[in-house]
Amino acid sequence: MSSPGRILRGQTVGVGGSATAGGNRALGFERGRKGVVLSKTIRVIVVNTDEGVAADLRAALLSIGGVKIVAEVDEPALLAQALHQFPAEALLVHLDPTPTAMMDVVAPLVEANKDRITAFAMTEDRDAELVMRAMRAGMKELLWKPFPPEQLAEILNRISADKGAGGRRIGRLITVVGAAGGTGATTLSTNLAVELALVEEWYGGVSMQRKPRVAIVDMDFRFGQVAMQLDAQPTYTIAELCDTVEAIDPAMIERAMCKHETGAQILARPNDFAEGESISAGQCASVIATLQEHYDFVVADFPARFDATANAVFDMADIYLLNMQLLVPAVRNTDRMLHELGRAGYALDRVRLVCNRLGRDTGYLEKGDVESTLKRKIDFVLPDDWKTSSTAVNMGQPLATHAPKSRLRLAFRDIAIALAGAAEDESGPTAAPEPRDEERKGLFALFGSKK
Repeated sequence: MSSPGRILRGQTVGVGGSATAGGNRALGFERGRKGVVLSKTIRVIVVNTDEGVAADLRAALLSIGGVKIVAEVDEPALLAQALHQFPAEALLVHLDPTPTAMMDVVAPLVEANKDRITAFAMTEDRDAELVMRAMRAGMKELLWKPFPPEQLAEILNRISADKGAGGRRIGRLITVVGAAGGTGATTLSTNLAVELALVEEWYGGVSMQRKPRVAIVDMDFRFGQVAMQLDAQPTYTIAELCDTVEAIDPAMIERAMCKHETGAQILARPNDFAEGESISAGQCASVIATLQEHYDFVVADFPARFDATANAVFDMADIYLLNMQLLVPAVRNTDRMLHELGRAGYALDRVRLVCNRLGRDTGYLEKGDVESTLKRKIDFVLPDDWKTSSTAVNMGQPLATHAPKSRLRLAFRDIAIALAGAAEDESGPTAAPEPRDEERKGLFALFGSKK
């Protein structure tokens, strides 16, 4: 890739004089439409101090299939730590609103890391000296705002082809969140992890073995029950990995994970509240990013929360499983969660709705009515089998062990097969719902419109 030379609105002219059109019309990039799918997974560190564009920038990046945001740095002084802590192929620096001050901080770091990470920047500042500083530091692209939205995808596609995930596949991250307490999210997480580990004849992963390598991480640092539901007695927890000051290596992961007889491996919650309180969002995201380098699937079991830790992990997620029941509180919370995810710039086409305990006497709500209210289909359903499920939980067994022929176990297996099949499918994500007017307006305040 040539270094940036003269930067024009809508096109990038390299030092050698060659130009690429600023917008490939085939690469649609608007919210609510299927975007470009990169040839390889690419992990991005974002530096941005302008909170007003954070959601739109996140939405633009996550609308591109294959993009994982491993860190969002809102304080430039923390960039050095992020570069050391997070594996990534691309660094995107939003220079505004103070381009010169931002460049003072990032330029030395870009130059020092240019052999392992490709940096590019975006700004409204047309100052020639700023361009020259970017070139000297080793930035590969400099985009002037506003620019055609698909140009960001083109840049990432070039970086992906050149460096994507270091030449190897990165495991898929599946986050599981319950829309309300008691919806069965942890039961879904544990059984999904087990069923993924039992998938046969699967060749889409980071290793050549026939069954996927699967990790399940308990993200409820206070009351998580992942280990209990699988009758595991972990020696170490996520707290030990988060407390590691050096880079996490395979030996550390092997020691921290608790192996289940089905093949799934468990990273348990901290042993006490104090340990959980000491874990930062950055530490947690670093652990998840490292696990994705060693496992084909990482299932993260979350409590219903939207704090800094959840946001950091959601940035990297390939699939958000939102678990609900046909109860008014759960449906209302599901609607709020979908709205919040969209408002914050997360890709709604990565959301899958799961309806648990379908078939019980709800007394009022029907599946079709809920779908109309939410304006989207429920993707997976789990039949109501409270006796089987509760007995398995009390015995610390997954359904594959306790009741392998039950309808509920078969439903968990179907979800796993569907998600494993999607991981092998190279066609990319499905189309997302059409955006609200305010979402579309916000996105194109950052990017130029297609002409």
